[in-house]
Amino acid sequence: MNTSTRIVRVALLAGTVAFAACGMTPMAPLMAATNTATFGAVLSSAAEVPANASPGTGTLDATLDKNSNVPRWTLTYSGMTGPATMAHFHGPAMVGANAGVAVPFPSAMSPARGETLLTAAQVADLMAGKWYANVHTAANPGGEIRGQVTAK
Repeated sequence: MNTSTRIVRVALLAGTVAFAACGMTPMAPLMAATNTATFGAVLSSAAEVPANASPGTGTLDATLDKNSNVPRWTLTYSGMTGPATMAHFHGPAMVGANAGVAVPFPSAMSPARGETLLTAAQVADLMAGKWYANVHTAANPGGEIRGQVTAK
């Protein structure tokens, strides 16, 4: 094989590798997106167990990074009977059932934002719809508004 043939082969190989690398770049964001789950909840006093007469309402938006088991959330609410005393995720429990605190929120003030590391069992319960978000007040210490967390 002469020098010219080797140069052409090396150039073709380099071009093929460069082309393949360029083709892989757009896939990285798509692959990351497939490892994220989104969740939400609509909170109301009617969803509490037992229900109460509060006019308060709220919404929860959350994402779960399936690679790291870290959820990030924002909970907003209004119309409460007084300041929130605490807010958290409870589970595992389906609609109509109560459960203990799974993850306390760093702050109960609206908008309440946070993130934390979950265990594999907690991720499984969250993915199965067995968590709910709950906001407590002095007038409703057992919970003023509640919403079941479901996948979007």
